[in-house]
Amino acid sequence: VWANSSKATHFLNQINVLYFGGILQGMGCSGLSFNSVPLPPVGTYQRSCEGGAHHRQRRSWVWNQFFVLEEYTGDEPLYVGKLHSDVDKGEGQVKYVLNGQGATSIFTIDENTGDIHATKRLDREEQAYYTLRAQARNRENNLPVEPESEFVIKVQDINDNEPKFLNGPYSARVPEMSPVGTSVVTVVATDADDPTYGNSARVIYSILEGQPYFSVEPKTGVVKTALPNMDREARDQYLLVIQAKDMVGQMGGLSGTTSVMVTLTDVNDNPPHFSRKSYQFSMSESLPVASVVAKIKTLDSDVGPNAEMEYRIVDGDGLGLFRITPDRDTQEGLITLQKGLDFETKSSYTLRVEVSNRNIDLRFLSLGPFSDTATVRLIVENVDEPPVFSLPLSKMLISEAAKVGTTIGTVSAHDPDSTNSPIRYSIDRNTDLERFFNIDATTGVISTAKPLDREVNAIHNVTIFAMEMHPLQVGKCIILITVTDINDNAPVFAIEYETYLCESARPGQVIETISAMDRDEPQSGHRFFFSLTAEAAGNLNFTLRDNKDNTASVLTMRGGFQRHDQTMYRLPVLIMDGGSPALSSTNTLSIRVCDCDPDGAPQSCGSEASMLSAGLSTGALIAILACILTLLVLVLLIVTMRRRKKEPLILDEERDVRENIVRYDDEGGGEEDTEAFDMVALRNLKLVRESGGKTRRDVTPEVPSLFLSSRPPPDNGIFRDFIWDRLKEADVDASAPPYDSLQTYAFEGSGSAAESLSSLDSLSTDSEQNYDYLSDWGPRFKKLADLYGHSDDGNLFAS
Repeated sequence: VWANSSKATHFLNQINVLYFGGILQGMGCSGLSFNSVPLPPVGTYQRSCEGGAHHRQRRSWVWNQFFVLEEYTGDEPLYVGKLHSDVDKGEGQVKYVLNGQGATSIFTIDENTGDIHATKRLDREEQAYYTLRAQARNRENNLPVEPESEFVIKVQDINDNEPKFLNGPYSARVPEMSPVGTSVVTVVATDADDPTYGNSARVIYSILEGQPYFSVEPKTGVVKTALPNMDREARDQYLLVIQAKDMVGQMGGLSGTTSVMVTLTDVNDNPPHFSRKSYQFSMSESLPVASVVAKIKTLDSDVGPNAEMEYRIVDGDGLGLFRITPDRDTQEGLITLQKGLDFETKSSYTLRVEVSNRNIDLRFLSLGPFSDTATVRLIVENVDEPPVFSLPLSKMLISEAAKVGTTIGTVSAHDPDSTNSPIRYSIDRNTDLERFFNIDATTGVISTAKPLDREVNAIHNVTIFAMEMHPLQVGKCIILITVTDINDNAPVFAIEYETYLCESARPGQVIETISAMDRDEPQSGHRFFFSLTAEAAGNLNFTLRDNKDNTASVLTMRGGFQRHDQTMYRLPVLIMDGGSPALSSTNTLSIRVCDCDPDGAPQSCGSEASMLSAGLSTGALIAILACILTLLVLVLLIVTMRRRKKEPLILDEERDVRENIVRYDDEGGGEEDTEAFDMVALRNLKLVRESGGKTRRDVTPEVPSLFLSSRPPPDNGIFRDFIWDRLKEADVDASAPPYDSLQTYAFEGSGSAAESLSSLDSLSTDSEQNYDYLSDWGPRFKKLADLYGHSDDGNLFAS
């Protein structure tokens, strides 16, 4: 009340001044007194002085801050307080000075009276207090009469800020069917007013929109559910409006609002159920295994994991034939085929299927069973099926000694359809390219068509086709024909042996161990017998010992072998198998006599030793071969250079003979040379023929058949005179070049066999030929019509 009365404020200031001034003056001291509204409590401002009136002692000032209301809207400056010094006797000798925050810009002081005023509106939320310094000075010399003192002006708060939700708007999620009082979200409002002064910053929360579904705690701002059994399937989102009001919610307080979007999350509170109680589907009997034959739609109001299904077949006549699984995306029940169908065997199936939720919430089991059942009828559609073999894979045996036409076996197929169409058999020739087998088209009997050889191909993989007559349906089966072995191959050496015999070999020494191989494969295994042929049985050099283990050893019968006497020995060996009948072959073993080192390793053998004995080393042989190769290269170079010594004279087709002189590096034979530059072509082609066809070797002769004529040629003197005249003109021509040049003239002579081809004097002749008809031939002959047609002046010029 005192703060709102300027008269009361002035009255209190006068009391403070008189009171403090009287005490201070009575104590014989001087100092500043600070007066403010409202009046501070007694003892707020103190000053102690010791000693007499003429001796100044240490001073100590203590005071509270000044207070000024924020947001002052008056027309005049707001009075804050008053400064006064007991030195000021009212004679105008003292002036008051104010420094610090806001001095002169916000706060002003009357230097005569010490009154402090605020000249601007203050906002506590921008700055809550100002620290200033006050001092009394002598007006004449501006010297301080009191020490500078510091004080605070505090801006007193008013309720000028509404609460604000700094984190709004809010969004929250809460499970559906939650009990009453379930916490949803906490909203927080902030008030910028001073929380230590009054109720300006004390906020109370309330809900404006969202009732009766939700509520809010007035003091904490916690939003809670207010109704039970809120169903997401009925409504899944709620928009709440929350209000925060200061002044403890009393009338006159300021308020702010925010929105809260509450989303109900799903729980598994709805059981699944089929859209119908019975379904019927059709399927072709030709469907392959694992095909989807039906899709069953199931309804569930829940979403996400709460709508995941599990299916099973609980009853029916297709328990082992069908399987039902959920689709991962749509959760539909997919019935798939596990085995092949046959319309002729069974044409329909009935299944009883059950669906249930995979994730069940035990809290809602009381709502009913979370499963449902339905009946599914599956109808099998008949299709024309290909023939079916009794065995898709058959194995047969045939001896490689079987003759052509021998029966190997029989295949059998039937039409699975009720029509039971007749079947025809054939062989897929892509699997029997050499046509070893035949099959009877009616009976399916398979026989040989060529002799078989087990050693070439032991197993034949043949595909058999079975076809109906109409419509064309093809069945397939595979026949594995194994060719059994007979003893039809004689044994031979297992490898190509290279046997070496040292000159130092002793009698009875084993020089080689041989073995055999046989392409046949007898069931009891191979048994080979080795011996020397009758011709070699009596030789005195080598003998053969059968080791009884399918190997034989070759032994020497004497010593003293010398490669100079004989470099190679050939020993015929007879090998016989144990088959029935037994087969044998004679194999020749080559034995080379060698010079060996003390360890028995061969050093030089056969013909190579003879060459070495003649004094020719390996290096000498290489040098001889190199010389021969060098001579061959030189001969080839000489032949090539001779062929290229004289290049043929070829006229460059790109040169223009009308503007260039072609020079040949070939001298003529003088005036008597009639072959180098024959002028007869300029005279008459008939003379060329009479001369025996003699032309230059470097010029392609013109084709004379183009100018053949039975008329006699004109006199050659015309050409000689023409050339002579032109030569004289060139000699006396001052503009002619000083070097030799080629002069070209288009002179045909007169009375040629083909007559003149020029059109220069066509119209001046006495010819009776009329060419006016060329104008009637169209635009293509317009040029000829212009050249040869009738002209008014009677002249025609052609270039």
